[in-house]
Amino acid sequence: MEYILIIISAIFVNNIVLSQFLGICPFLGVSSKVNTAAGMSGAVCFVITLATVVTFLLNKILVLCGIQFLQTIAFILVIAALVQMVEIVLKKISPSLYQALGIFLPLITTNCAVLGVAINVVTKEFTFAGGQPHLFGLGEATVYAFATSLGYGLAMIIFAGLREQLSLNNVPKAFKGVPIALLTAGILAMAFMGFSGMIQ
Repeated sequence: MEYILIIISAIFVNNIVLSQFLGICPFLGVSSKVNTAAGMSGAVCFVITLATVVTFLLNKILVLCGIQFLQTIAFILVIAALVQMVEIVLKKISPSLYQALGIFLPLITTNCAVLGVAINVVTKEFTFAGGQPHLFGLGEATVYAFATSLGYGLAMIIFAGLREQLSLNNVPKAFKGVPIALLTAGILAMAFMGFSGMIQ
């Protein structure tokens, strides 16, 4: 039951983009087409999940050695290595998606959503079902990271679909482009905030 609560909370209630406002740069930059948004979502999902597992284990080593002050630098290095791996694989498997993602693919390294999830997992205490606050274990951390990245992907794909539809409609000249995209993102964020009453 605890894992189900983690999944629902990470995808809907505390959506990384629409509730915590992390990872906005690729969210706005790559969401003009659903195909591109889906590709970016897959890349971010892979990086967030794997980076969280690796940084969770790495943090245990840093704490044992008494050098946890190197946490942020170590986490960024792990994320950068994973992003390089994703870049190499995408360039080989899907050159068209690699070209479509452009500069936003290497920017996953500095995507605050990826680093934010990794740091959340090792620093925040979580309480479920009226129990005692505790830090995530490896299983909970993995489920949380994967669910958070699914929430990121869901928000991105919905937003991309809305932007595609908006491009087909007659939008007033003053709202074309970025203004209507920001308004749509704001309305989508308010819609996701409706889920906040689901979990106490």
